[in-house]
Amino acid sequence: MTTVTSTPIWTLTFQDDFEGIEGTAPSTARWGRQLGGSRFGNNEWQSYTDGNANAFLDGKGNLIIEARKEPTTGDDGIACNYSSARLTTKHNFSQKYGRFEARMKIPQGQGIWPAFWMLGENIDECPWPACGEIDIFESIGPVAKTVYGTLHGPGYSGGDNIQGIVECESSLAHDFHVYGVEWDSNEIRWFFDGQFYVTITRKQVGDNDWPFDQPFYILLNLAVGGNWPGYPDASTTFPQRLVVDYVRAYQLESQ
Repeated sequence: MTTVTSTPIWTLTFQDDFEGIEGTAPSTARWGRQLGGSRFGNNEWQSYTDGNANAFLDGKGNLIIEARKEPTTGDDGIACNYSSARLTTKHNFSQKYGRFEARMKIPQGQGIWPAFWMLGENIDECPWPACGEIDIFESIGPVAKTVYGTLHGPGYSGGDNIQGIVECESSLAHDFHVYGVEWDSNEIRWFFDGQFYVTITRKQVGDNDWPFDQPFYILLNLAVGGNWPGYPDASTTFPQRLVVDYVRAYQLESQ
């Protein structure tokens, strides 16, 4: 008897193709902001701004998140020497399980840290890392050739995370690429340009909690400096731009 394996059917649940007038801010119906220069637990150097100051549409179907070297003081009163933006779907969209992906062209440079990631919706009641964090994509370095996909949770966070990587022959900054995950009740799978590269399973965290059975929301940001990437030096040019063609989320029809 021949066994027929059905192809998963994904239903689109979130989509932003960033169509709009050049210079306007991204949709507030989809994206909120995390603001200020509080260093965000990583000793970062930027202050995140609102509106279209550092996050805007280019009029060609892309979102631009731009980091600039300029004195910036947010409403939190923290003075920084760099400005940037951090977008989040918190309070607008979250989802338990599914497929999440973005097509992006990233910046590169010493101390430059673009990220596409997710946090547990219960973060206000269960502070990080208890809420869980799924880093769909990060890359660092003067020549960004490495794709990092990372999981953080209680007992496996910060430098003790669980991580997979893809090493590329040329810089990721030279072209657009698609970064994604597929996530279910047992595991999370990472993809680069549609090609699978690592799975992290519930069993891998051992006796630690697995906080990935709840809705998560999406974040996009471009950080300047931090404990992991280090800090800008004389080789780092500004402005730096993360260019996002689209962000999409899907859910299996059976979920």
